[in-house]
Amino acid sequence: MNLARAIHFDESDTQVFHAPARTGEWAISGGFEFSNWGEGDLTGKARQAFSNGWLGLETFGRVTFVATTKIEAKEFDALLECLAQHFVDIYGAPSVEAARPVALDELNHMVELCEGHAPNTLLAVSRELRETGVAEAYRVIQAPEAELDILAVHGELE
Repeated sequence: MNLARAIHFDESDTQVFHAPARTGEWAISGGFEFSNWGEGDLTGKARQAFSNGWLGLETFGRVTFVATTKIEAKEFDALLECLAQHFVDIYGAPSVEAARPVALDELNHMVELCEGHAPNTLLAVSRELRETGVAEAYRVIQAPEAELDILAVHGELE
């Protein structure tokens, strides 16, 4: 089974998000954070998080890009418990037991997004606010195959 980890190409996420995710932490869409937002909430760094931020599952910070990778069942189970606890602590779920099915849905949604992609396939998310709620779209960014001559060093050894 695949999930996604936060990836950074530069330091820009530290500039555009209130709380950036840590490189390498597991991540999900996290669109639920914006379920009751309106146009008035979409300003500054909050707008950036809404527009294209994945949610890290350790820091609960945001990241622009994630990369698919294999996850072990034990790691998945730990993420499930962490996310369920987050729903209790931050969103007022009555208990971890009550929050667990919702957390599982969120994680399974990310597993579906990562399904069938090669390791290290990059994913990007974009959101827009509509009358019916938040709409998410996902983009797959596959690295181009490198030509052998780009990687080869030509010359003579003496």
